[in-house]
Amino acid sequence: MLDEQQYLMLPGPTPVPDNVLRSMAKPMINHRGPEFKQLIEEVTEGVKMVYKTRNDVVILPAAGTGAMEAAVVNFISPGDKVLAISIGVFGDRFAKVAEEFGAVVEKIDFPWGEAADPEVIRERIAADRNREIKVVLVTHNETSTGVVNDIKAIREAVGNHPALFMVDAVSGLGAMNLETDNWGLDVVVSGSQKAFMIPPGLSFVAVSPRALRVADTCNNCRYYWDIKAALKYLEKGQTPYTPAISLYYGLREALRLMEKEGIDNIIARHAVYRDMVRAGVRAMGLRLLADDKVASSSLTAVLAPEGIGANRIRKHILERFNVVMAGGQQKLDNVIFRIGHLGHVRHLDLLAVLAALEIVLVELGMDIELGQGVKKAQEILLNKGVQ
Repeated sequence: MLDEQQYLMLPGPTPVPDNVLRSMAKPMINHRGPEFKQLIEEVTEGVKMVYKTRNDVVILPAAGTGAMEAAVVNFISPGDKVLAISIGVFGDRFAKVAEEFGAVVEKIDFPWGEAADPEVIRERIAADRNREIKVVLVTHNETSTGVVNDIKAIREAVGNHPALFMVDAVSGLGAMNLETDNWGLDVVVSGSQKAFMIPPGLSFVAVSPRALRVADTCNNCRYYWDIKAALKYLEKGQTPYTPAISLYYGLREALRLMEKEGIDNIIARHAVYRDMVRAGVRAMGLRLLADDKVASSSLTAVLAPEGIGANRIRKHILERFNVVMAGGQQKLDNVIFRIGHLGHVRHLDLLAVLAALEIVLVELGMDIELGQGVKKAQEILLNKGVQ
């Protein structure tokens, strides 16, 4: 049974559509030739569609953390004061990367499982009368907790303060609404292995004209991640160094699928996934880490029942049904399990996984009535009317 295809219910990497997989089997081409020029220009425009931006977008050969580092080294100089807003592991990571490259980081921490309070940020920004803060770092979707920040409200809280506004949207972009231009976001990073539905290995950085002016005077160390160099080569339809050509083919096919469905329809579909999973696990008697009003459409963090443990549930559902779920990180290890539902996930996948979870919980000693979770998810699907 374990030789069969897994139910990959992770917040990344996510399942890859068959036609995307096939597209990556194309022969290699000259990355300095006309075929690649056409390819990179097409996918760059497609990524801009997902970002809802007309700003420059750079595609880098890296996972999302590589894009975070690129954002830091191109727009933050050693000694710059940075305000980092953290609600979990990845908010901490963005702050840590900035620290490693010499930034003076002030971190505002919010409890894990909650979203950042824009009013707290507004007060801190208002207190910066000398405009010492050069950059604000914030996470769109905190993958470790299944909580989404209200990026629009946080950006409005920063107001006309001159600090660059930089967003880690690795697990949120393409699954939840994020409007780069309309919200005035200066630097936004994301990755290929999430809602973009291709394997890990590409990341994206959208950069405002204001951020590019900062890059002109940034004196941090960079070579491979030099965004100005990447933009210079992009004008010729190239990358500074050898690109991951097969992933570009996969990206082109994935973007065609996304354009066909429509980005707003994709966002609505992910919201239904969120509601199905949350209603289903609640009907099983399980509790959720995040409140409904800040719940992610990319994944759901579920508190394990007392006496069972999240890792035991994950192990059993993998061995019994070949379902892969993510565990908790750091202080949430064995406290929560995380059900990913972004990218190439279908409604039937979620119904099957919820049915498997019910059986596993019964086998592990929890007193629940089989079918209640699946029934609630079915009702959500019927009522939402998403095809």
